[in-house]
Amino acid sequence: MINRRRAAFAAAAVATLALTTACGSSGTQSAGTTTTDNVQPAGQGTSDYGSSGGVGADGYGGQAGGASGSGKAPKAAPSAGKLALHQDAKLGTVVADSKGMTLYRFDKDTPDPAKSNCNGSCATTWPPVPADGATAPAGIDESKLGSVTRADGVKQLTIAGWPAYRYIKDTKAGDTKGQGVGGTWNALAPDGKKAGAQEPSDVSVFNHPDLGGILVDGKGRTLYRFNKDSAWPMKFGCNDACLDTWKPAKPADRSKLKGIAPKLISTVTRPDGTRQLAVDCWPVYWFTGDEQPGDINGQGKMGLWFAVSKQGKKITTTPEG
Repeated sequence: MINRRRAAFAAAAVATLALTTACGSSGTQSAGTTTTDNVQPAGQGTSDYGSSGGVGADGYGGQAGGASGSGKAPKAAPSAGKLALHQDAKLGTVVADSKGMTLYRFDKDTPDPAKSNCNGSCATTWPPVPADGATAPAGIDESKLGSVTRADGVKQLTIAGWPAYRYIKDTKAGDTKGQGVGGTWNALAPDGKKAGAQEPSDVSVFNHPDLGGILVDGKGRTLYRFNKDSAWPMKFGCNDACLDTWKPAKPADRSKLKGIAPKLISTVTRPDGTRQLAVDCWPVYWFTGDEQPGDINGQGKMGLWFAVSKQGKKITTTPEG
């Protein structure tokens, strides 16, 4: 009788061991507890979230077991602080955090209503940007910033309704390694749209929250005209020491314009032989006091310097502060 009981107990133990091994348990389990191990097929979801593989154990760049929709909050990401705008040679103006790290949007999210569909391991590869502490720079309308509460409880920053993320493979300011990953991830433009939707131009229109449409050069710098110059007869009032602060804009290729009529663009020759961009026959400059796209620190300086509209006219509005 005793031998039969021992045999039955041994058979049950073998069956239990086989079952736990098949379910992927990696350790012993005490009586009355349940395992928290999650086993996923290798690379599951990589086409959705765009990891190129090899970043982490689960194909997302995170740790195995961080399944999408698990409700488990990812490690808290640092605040974005005061956002910045960066001019990328291929993508044009992109949004970055205060450290210069590019922010991204995900095609499978929605802006209206705002909703994030990047959870679990996806959120490890693409850390959600916290909404708390984020503020807009000069080139982004403050009303474009918002927040959405994620499934894991994190309050995430939104730009024009689109949830914002960083990318784990970006390691230094200005990196845009997440652009185009999986065909679903794109750097954020200041208006919340996808950066790089159009090729950067020699002269384009930037939608400034205070001044409206203003002209910028190929590096995203605001273009200004000077009241002491004149278009006809041609006269240059900014010379010598003035040129240390106000730099003549480089001539533009008329085939590389965006938002402005080619007929308004021309090139003038300065007294020293330098060729300079002109808009509606007025020489235009960029200001050394502007640090990033969207800055208008030169607007209204000395009552003589003004940004230029897409019609080629000076904009005399001077925002307070």
